[in-house]
Amino acid sequence: MMRPVFSDESTTMNLDPTPLFRPFSVGTLTVPNRIVMAPMTRSFSPDGVPGDNVAAYYRRRAENEVGLILTEGTLVAHPAAGNDPKVPHFYGSDALAGWQRVVAEVHAGGGRIMPQLWHVGSMRRQGDAPNVDAPVTSPSGLLKPGKKVADAIPASEVEALIRAFAQSAGNAYRLGFDGIEIHGAHGYLIDQFFWSGTNQRDDSFGGGIADRARFAAEIVKACRLATAPDFPIVLRFSQWKQQDFSAKLAETPAELATFLAPLVSAGVDAFHCSTRRFWEPEFPDFAGSPVEQRLNLAGWTRKLTGRPVITVGSIGLDSDFIDTFRSKGAGSASDHLGRLIDMVAADEVDLAAVGRALIADPAWVIKLRQRRFSDFVPFNREALSDLI
Repeated sequence: MMRPVFSDESTTMNLDPTPLFRPFSVGTLTVPNRIVMAPMTRSFSPDGVPGDNVAAYYRRRAENEVGLILTEGTLVAHPAAGNDPKVPHFYGSDALAGWQRVVAEVHAGGGRIMPQLWHVGSMRRQGDAPNVDAPVTSPSGLLKPGKKVADAIPASEVEALIRAFAQSAGNAYRLGFDGIEIHGAHGYLIDQFFWSGTNQRDDSFGGGIADRARFAAEIVKACRLATAPDFPIVLRFSQWKQQDFSAKLAETPAELATFLAPLVSAGVDAFHCSTRRFWEPEFPDFAGSPVEQRLNLAGWTRKLTGRPVITVGSIGLDSDFIDTFRSKGAGSASDHLGRLIDMVAADEVDLAAVGRALIADPAWVIKLRQRRFSDFVPFNREALSDLI
């Protein structure tokens, strides 16, 4: 029998989740609460086409009061975008018809939904399906610092990639999605442009930290032109990479401000700031006030840009998501949930993305609102074998 997440009622009796259940608006989107379903790769779409099972999966979370659903990563219209034939596409008539069903089901369930637009870049190996003959795409041909896996792409290919993201954004707008999220985190293509360790270009898409943000900024601009002025565009970014958990794009708040400025100017409406542990402060050695000393990556991003932010990183787990798979515990889930409530109440962050907790327990949000903390179903690896 699985143990409850909070086995000791005394640890949760004083938690008041009310701040997480205030509505929030960005652009044309208003959500009824601050809980977002985080994007999670599922590989349940053979030949890139999401079926009725995918629509039912997302509708179930919508009916259980998730404020906003961010879909699993969906591949943009580029031959080297993916490395898994069961990851859904966001182009082509069959895939788009599948996504049309997903939108209809989520909206019928009372939910709101955005697709996450994705290109894996050099995380793909030559010969990977679905397009085995497509060359690996990378700003400088690097998987990580010092590991060359391909040739650097020419400027003409950079422009083609920008168009691919814009095409998928336009598809999302026409299908009736409530916005889009652009995946610029975790060591994939856009993040490979962000990271100095994988971007050694000497053209206008390389150089200093602001210059390395230009690729994403141009994608945002193109997506805006393909949609509407008030259509919400979210950008997800991270300091850490799958290639290096300790990597940082910005070592200081000043560097982070420099990095974010061109993205704000390009028209990002909200930032989704990915960390492994949302409760950890981002720049404790550079903070001047007690408030700054506790700000995480999302908190600093909101402070520096004034834009809404989504915080994410092991929310609802009693360890970070990496240690969850290694069967290691780390900290108290109740302590972390209390910290999240405080962050939202203090307007440090606006929204909170929950991932694996919603896989294990589709009713997690309802239980949270009703303070049924001891009824939470804990996540474990076995939950991934039956994603419903």
